[in-house]
Amino acid sequence: MPGQAAAQMEVLRRGTVQIVPEDEFLLKLARALEEGRPLRVKYGADPSAPDIHLGHTVPLRKLRQFQDLGHTVVFIIGDFTALVGDPSGRSQTRKRLSREEVRVNSLTYQEQVFKILDRSRTEVVYNSSWLSPLCFGDVVELAAKTTVARMLERDDFSKRYREGKPISVLEFLYPLMQGYDSVAVRSDVEIGGTDQTFNLLLAREIQRDYGQEPQSILTLPLLEGIDGTQKMSKSLGNYIGISEPASEIFGKVMSIPDDLMWRYYELLSAEGSDRVAEFKRRCAAGENPMNFKKLLGRELAGRFWSDAQASEAEAAFARVHQDRLNPEDPIELVVAPEEASAGVGILDLLAQAGMTASNSEGRRKILEGAVSLNGEKIIDPAIRLRPREGDILRLGRRRFARLALAPEGEKK
Repeated sequence: MPGQAAAQMEVLRRGTVQIVPEDEFLLKLARALEEGRPLRVKYGADPSAPDIHLGHTVPLRKLRQFQDLGHTVVFIIGDFTALVGDPSGRSQTRKRLSREEVRVNSLTYQEQVFKILDRSRTEVVYNSSWLSPLCFGDVVELAAKTTVARMLERDDFSKRYREGKPISVLEFLYPLMQGYDSVAVRSDVEIGGTDQTFNLLLAREIQRDYGQEPQSILTLPLLEGIDGTQKMSKSLGNYIGISEPASEIFGKVMSIPDDLMWRYYELLSAEGSDRVAEFKRRCAAGENPMNFKKLLGRELAGRFWSDAQASEAEAAFARVHQDRLNPEDPIELVVAPEEASAGVGILDLLAQAGMTASNSEGRRKILEGAVSLNGEKIIDPAIRLRPREGDILRLGRRRFARLALAPEGEKK
């Protein structure tokens, strides 16, 4: 068993920033193998936005490694903690979500995570099931497990405190709730990004206070967004969503800075380290970095869709960008002449073309500068347009709709 445990340790160590503590984690692996009991590996995600992006897949791929080695993943959807908002890495108090926003966002999470996780080795739980029933006395008992001084050891809290920026008592409760999650699911191991280190360590203390063996911790690097500067984030608009069309995934990968490409290979690709090293050597010798970016784009688009769709996404990218042409088969959107004369709201046009799922998404895309008509950027979400035959409506770099007018008397 020690040899098997060491072999598992070697696999699981790859790509991690830190394992705390390593010797304890190795003992857990050995004991699990000896007893024939899978480790319970905890990962929590607050449904603060409806989509899972590539940044989330870094821990999800690590979780899948645990599953492939025979362990059980406990995937916690933080529908209760999302009402508070994780303050990790924040320079100001986070906007709280409504219960309805959390509910809607939660609906998409299970479907998306199983693009990576093995459903048969995953327990999906909602932390409202144990946090909501707590009475005020329970919260007082939980709050007594730590001190304000301990909380101010967190970099983001201490920085805000020094700068005189507000920190709500509610935000102090978040790490305590995350720690209580570990108690509720009897976590053996928890994984998270490096920005979660404080919360993960505090959970060990809370488990110990509740009479449980403390969990081991694996921290993972944070993935930079396509801007190459900040952590990938839906709110920052620098993300690649795993449910986006294959053309969007491929195109966004092609937009990342060349030097960031190797970071994406390291954290996201299934290519071996020797092969990536070869790519780097060829690049340094003068080969076009775009060749390797295309390989990465095809791999990631194919992972969440299919190889055929990934190949089509590459072909469409070549038509639109390398040949500087509009796509050969844009969406055709037919508008009634009377509607064109009266004017059509840009948000309605985007939705009718299937480019956006809601007015709020359309408004966000316009404010991001991603929408244009005949090459002219649209900056006002309230604008009404009078479409003409052959107008080209464009969203981002890869999605087009050609507008057409219906014959007189015909409906759209």
